[in-house]
Amino acid sequence: MSDRLLSPDVLAHDLAPLTTLGDAEVGLWGMEPGVDHDTEADEVFVVLAGRGTVEFEDGEVVDLAPGVAVRLRAGERTTWTVTERLRKVYVAR
Repeated sequence: MSDRLLSPDVLAHDLAPLTTLGDAEVGLWGMEPGVDHDTEADEVFVVLAGRGTVEFEDGEVVDLAPGVAVRLRAGERTTWTVTERLRKVYVAR
């Protein structure tokens, strides 16, 4: 995962890769308010701060807020809509 500019006002980036567990990466990630379309890796994350939604290609929408845990599967296509600076801790492979 790396910094990437999404639009003039939206930035998504790794804040701090923390460690690895076998072949999995553990880290902190953040996104400023805005919209991003992504193709996911296998990941589990917990929102630490911020608000928004993640919408899956099948129409499922998950509200993101502190304490919410989400499982993403490799290849899923998602739309992230962040309304308040989002910070999450993740485990991904």
